[in-house]
Amino acid sequence: MTLRREAFLDHVRERGEYNTLEEAERAARVVLALLGAHLVGDVRAQLAARLPETFALILLNPLQSAEPLSPERFVRATAAWIEGATEQTAAWDVSAVLSTVADAAGEDLLGQILLQLPAGYDLLFGRPRPT
Repeated sequence: MTLRREAFLDHVRERGEYNTLEEAERAARVVLALLGAHLVGDVRAQLAARLPETFALILLNPLQSAEPLSPERFVRATAAWIEGATEQTAAWDVSAVLSTVADAAGEDLLGQILLQLPAGYDLLFGRPRPT
């Protein structure tokens, strides 16, 4: 089931403890653009189908990435794209957005997403996997 834009942003705002929906939207746009560069094929399309249209389009038209980013580099890239962000605040942004994405995706799709990502992304999604 696709989340409505307002509901998606409310979840991100609450988890990120943002004061405004604009702050939540800024984080969501950057994180989803970076995430989209790491996902391919049906997995990206299935995730996009579960997101509000605005964010689905961002996921489907991602920023370009020459190589898969480790979780640490993903956070650093997020910090670089958000004005005034530090690695600490970017980690907060990533967590707020990706945990909301994980809820929208569901466990089966999240498992497929994690297979396309370097090790360690389970923590960014707030879904640690047993080792």
